[in-house]
Amino acid sequence: MKLTIADAGPVSPLPILRPPAVAIPDFGHPPSLLPYARRDSYDRDPAEREVPSVTLENEHLRAVFLPGLGGRLWSLVDLATGRELLHRNPVIQPANLALRDAWFAGGVEWNLGTTGHWALTCDPLHAAWVEAPYPVLRLYEYERMRGLVVQIDAALPPGSPALVVSVTIRNPRTETVPVYWWSNIAVPQSPRTRVLAPADRAEHFGYAQRLTTVPYPGEPDAGYPGTWRSAADYFFHVTSDIPWIAAVDDDGHGLLHTSTSRLKGRKLFGWGVSAGGSNWQTWLSGPGAPYLEIQAGLARTQLEHLPLPGDTAWTWTETYSPLTLRQPHAPYEQARAAVDVIARTLPWNQADPGPWTDRPVTEVIHRGSGWGALERRAGGLPESAATPFPDDTLGPEQTPWLSLLAEGRLPGEAVCEAVCVVGPRWLNLLRTAADWHGRYHLGLNLWAAGDRAGALDAWREALAVRRHPLVLRALAEAGRIDGDDAAAAVLLLEAHALAPGMRPLTVETLTALIAAGRPADALDLVDRLPAGDRAHGRVRLLEARAALATGDRARTGRILDAGLIVPDLREGEDALDDLWFAHHGRDSALPPAYDFRMD
Repeated sequence: MKLTIADAGPVSPLPILRPPAVAIPDFGHPPSLLPYARRDSYDRDPAEREVPSVTLENEHLRAVFLPGLGGRLWSLVDLATGRELLHRNPVIQPANLALRDAWFAGGVEWNLGTTGHWALTCDPLHAAWVEAPYPVLRLYEYERMRGLVVQIDAALPPGSPALVVSVTIRNPRTETVPVYWWSNIAVPQSPRTRVLAPADRAEHFGYAQRLTTVPYPGEPDAGYPGTWRSAADYFFHVTSDIPWIAAVDDDGHGLLHTSTSRLKGRKLFGWGVSAGGSNWQTWLSGPGAPYLEIQAGLARTQLEHLPLPGDTAWTWTETYSPLTLRQPHAPYEQARAAVDVIARTLPWNQADPGPWTDRPVTEVIHRGSGWGALERRAGGLPESAATPFPDDTLGPEQTPWLSLLAEGRLPGEAVCEAVCVVGPRWLNLLRTAADWHGRYHLGLNLWAAGDRAGALDAWREALAVRRHPLVLRALAEAGRIDGDDAAAAVLLLEAHALAPGMRPLTVETLTALIAAGRPADALDLVDRLPAGDRAHGRVRLLEARAALATGDRARTGRILDAGLIVPDLREGEDALDDLWFAHHGRDSALPPAYDFRMD
């Protein structure tokens, strides 16, 4: 199908060594996001492009999935009324909201991994038809950080008033793995959109990063997120044996989501109507397309992980259906009871596991990555007719690691820039790697396993043989994480001199120089950049900050006056308003285009 979509650009060559930021770490908080690197090269110049899609349809509903973009359920139309039940974003515009940076709003997003939008949200998944009496779409992939196989089976059985989705998470390892899952459902929002759930209490979580138990909907009525001033999450204390959540518009039409009991968590997220919240909505969806999210997860909140034992699979079933309430603004208890009755009439609510979970695929219609095939070749995944990862999915990214499996060594120095792999099997294979590029990847594996001292030793050994920019950067990033910006700046300057065209490295170098109190050196570096890199919004932001720190207010002013657009502005980041007020004073009026404040 044709969609208006921004160019995603290449994946960064810099692996993510930092752990994801969370307010309350629990046992499942990972030490890093390895083996993943950032998706931070997208632009803000969307154009009409063809995107692979798969459609399911019966008498009642039409569902459209995007297998090339995380398997996103993009559209769900009630054929009786023609209503779109989801927020079908008019533009797919990546922005910095996911674990790996790039994320886009709209539809239903599947989230596996750790707190945040998952690592594969903009990546392709495998898609296939399943052996069944009616069309069943299977989306599946190997999630590399946790070492899990995710399988999403979707169907519109004849006569069914609901889209039925069965999700299976398999842990092929022998050890217990922390699991995190949330289905994020974006729906249109108006000032009178109402969200209902089988709960009278919730955990409120705002940008103060604290969980507070509050009555729901409370006073003022939190069930109308289109009236909130600030962005917030509400994690519900669900009391029903059939968990559900619903959103309806002023006329009582909307979406009902139900599930079997394993998926017990429910959440409401809204952006609020402050200038910052409204700007974020426009940033993600363009003007006039506000949305909110109703969500469903394995745990009560998104700050938790659950232990999935080794050699174990968890399966649950979800339903997505149109909902009509005759009295959408009735007292909360009355409206909630009405939805509960409807939820209990839907089929599949007791179908755990789903009826298709173990059935083989009959036709693969879209290719995901070759990482599942590599892990199968390494002995980490068993053969499976339900989620096949055949050898013909192996590609250039997996080639160096096939050499390591076959020959016990990596093929050459260029492998230093290869996409890394992590896990116990790879760590053991790399322990005997004597060459410098093998020591670099050994360091990445040790870092991913939480052995920071071992990782630093491996990288220093690699650096003693060759001063490669990625090894220098790994040591520098470890220093920055520990707060040693001065030493990191020295290492990054050397790395940047060896790889001056690597824009992600440019950004990290400028950031470290400013943090180390060397803004003049940062400006000197900016002045030597090629025009394309210097024009990038993130680089312009760092240039403006460095100029302000050196007292060159005119340079900062020129950048602000020209209109500063930072494509990878992070959710909650206050860099634009901080820069404006630092330059113009706290009493100045912040231009709306620079107001992304969320509190």
